[in-house]
Amino acid sequence: MSFPDLLPELAPRLPELRGRLAANQSLADITWFRVGGPAQVLLVPADAQDLAYFLANIPPGLPITVIGLGSNLLVRDGGVPGITIRLGRGFAQIAVEPDHRIRAGAAVPDAKLARAAADAGIAGLAFYRGIPGSIGGALRMNAGAHGRETRDALVEAQAVDRRGNLHRLPLSDMHMTYRHSGVPGDWIFTEALYQGSAGEQAAILREMNEVAEYREANQPIKERTGGSTFKNPPGSSAWKLIDEAGCRGFRVGGAKVSEMHCNFLINDQQASGEHVERLGETVRARVKATSGVALEWEIIRVGVPAPGRATGEALVEAAES
Repeated sequence: MSFPDLLPELAPRLPELRGRLAANQSLADITWFRVGGPAQVLLVPADAQDLAYFLANIPPGLPITVIGLGSNLLVRDGGVPGITIRLGRGFAQIAVEPDHRIRAGAAVPDAKLARAAADAGIAGLAFYRGIPGSIGGALRMNAGAHGRETRDALVEAQAVDRRGNLHRLPLSDMHMTYRHSGVPGDWIFTEALYQGSAGEQAAILREMNEVAEYREANQPIKERTGGSTFKNPPGSSAWKLIDEAGCRGFRVGGAKVSEMHCNFLINDQQASGEHVERLGETVRARVKATSGVALEWEIIRVGVPAPGRATGEALVEAAES
């Protein structure tokens, strides 16, 4: 499937754009699930100023989707209409600042920030070693692992709004809760400033190694997966509810629930985006039937289905029929 080419309309509006624009670009190639259709337009801006310029000069009604490393993302088979923005090299800087602070661009992988902090003797960010995403996604979702969350170390973030205005946001203005940020959904994070504490490099690296070893032993990190699929409901664990519902190893098409950790869905047999979403929705339905708990997706689902196909809860009946 391909979309109408928007570049002839966009290019005349953007004579000073320094980033890369491309039409009908595959997204399956850059997401961890390796499924889904193309982006109608994919933008890789040069830097924050270039991103602001782009947003200020495109038609206001165009839908915009932002992706990072593609680790916590499910792209539907019909692709993503409008503009998909992927932050790249211009958002990948890390800078150590005085008083055990460290600044990182939104495209920096979480694990890379953890290592940079360790190299600088900054403690308090080792938990990022266990999060398979980038800083932009961590800000959007208040990502956390091993007892700490992004908000525990964050000082402030910078973002660009839909009109191209730049904003500096102290932590108190971000209204972070469990796996959620209260910043408007159409604002795009560009960088973050973190506060750590003095630490010994060897001790921080040991902590990071423990995090990495735990992940390797308990999560299917070498599979085509999107990480944790559902948020933990209050007072419980998603994986336990999924296991109790008899879903460990359950399959829909080319996708199945991991037998190692059943809050992970795996593309192990050339799954489609619909297979993965249908599997997730069927798991949700079975957990609701057995426990009364409605699991919430932690993985972000974007785009449209293939023509004539359903999405969301409408897929459950198809899976069971």
